[in-house]
Amino acid sequence: MEVDDTLHFREVHGYRRAFRMVGDGPPLLLIHGLSDSSATWAPVIPLLAERHLVIAPDLLGHGASDKPRADYAVAAYACGMRDLLSVLDIDRVTVVGHSLGGGIAMQFAYQFPERCERLVLVGSAGVGREVHPLLRLASSPLAEPGLALLTAPPVRSAVRALAPLLRVGLRLGRDFDYVIDRYHALTSPTARAAFLRTLRAGVDVNGQVITMLDRCYLTLGMPTLILWGAHDRVIPVEHAYTAHRAMPGSELEIFADSGHFPHQDEPERFAKTVESFIAATAPQEFDPARWRAILRQGRPRSPEVSSGT
Repeated sequence: MEVDDTLHFREVHGYRRAFRMVGDGPPLLLIHGLSDSSATWAPVIPLLAERHLVIAPDLLGHGASDKPRADYAVAAYACGMRDLLSVLDIDRVTVVGHSLGGGIAMQFAYQFPERCERLVLVGSAGVGREVHPLLRLASSPLAEPGLALLTAPPVRSAVRALAPLLRVGLRLGRDFDYVIDRYHALTSPTARAAFLRTLRAGVDVNGQVITMLDRCYLTLGMPTLILWGAHDRVIPVEHAYTAHRAMPGSELEIFADSGHFPHQDEPERFAKTVESFIAATAPQEFDPARWRAILRQGRPRSPEVSSGT
């Protein structure tokens, strides 16, 4: 299916938000990861738009959206998704989140359960501490001048020349090319500042700071699908099993031939898996009384969930 890949723009709270919106049918919100944009979903948007209205925004500070000095915490991003959907007259969605976008998707489901029909997490942040050392390094106090130097034209040229050595040294596996493309996108000071503010809201030198494990029990009754690449070098696949155990009734699908970007490595399988999940599950109908009862009962006690590791 050929779709119009044009970026649309709406102003929300005084900031210009870019997004792609194609197709027709039940709404499907796709949330990209750190230092990425809605373009990451290009291989699967035409496939998903055959049966769905697909909304793929550029998060604030990313892509073609504005990059102000602003709040880039996960909770703020979740509010931004709610507000963009409201501007577009969309009340309820199935949310698909990749990497940072997975953390935002979980936060959206937590903050606005009445607006979330299903949850799909793809190589998601917010499940454990482990993350690639490059991201821990980028969260350090010296990252600003270091990143400015590393994105200068001579250094970027050197990175291209040294790509074969870096491919081995950085141990990113099949994710190397896409990660390097994202690095080359950080040439402007505003893009670098937004990247660092977003990163530091959830990562420090010891790894991921934010965990959703303490609230995962609230997904009881929320159809949830967890997708992960077996060769993910950014967020290890072990986090998929942790999330699956912590989310009651969740489904787990491991893509044996994928890295951190299964929607790019295996787009046909990715779209088919998401479509099959949606077809086999009924959208959550939010019940405030039931939500209160689950909250009062509290989360199950286990060493893994309690430690947030």
